[in-house]
Amino acid sequence: MPYYLYKMNEGVSSMIKNLECLDEFESFQEAKKQARAKRQEQDPDDKVIYKVIFAANQLAAEEMLTEKREEPILREWEK
Repeated sequence: MPYYLYKMNEGVSSMIKNLECLDEFESFQEAKKQARAKRQEQDPDDKVIYKVIFAANQLAAEEMLTEKREEPILREWEK
């Protein structure tokens, strides 16, 4: 399965994200290096997020990135 590098912009609401697949990689090291390079080039005021995701195909990757995840439960000692 390949690694995908995505550029994520906030959409009209926090639930909707604009996704753009930038590239596909065979190894995580290559994908990580490219993501770090993109983050370094990024303007500090820019709200773009670069994500690397491991998925069977591009559709599965986009589904995972747009999936609403629950907030982690804070334990008493983590407060």
